[in-house]
Amino acid sequence: MYLDLVDKNVQVIVHRGKGKAYALTPITEADRYFSDPEITKRIAISLEQAERGELTTLPKEDIKKLLGI
Repeated sequence: MYLDLVDKNVQVIVHRGKGKAYALTPITEADRYFSDPEITKRIAISLEQAERGELTTLPKEDIKKLLGI
């Protein structure tokens, strides 16, 4: 029953004991993707590279072209 509500985008909060509450949310395909340890490792490496200034900046026009917009 509660999961049916979550599927309908209703926020469901479960209270467990004093001061403990949890929100039920559906997991999307993107959530599964980002829970992959290899992906999170690659993201961490990319963030470190960006902090060191090791990045490439693209003009807005090139980004739009890459995205097909």
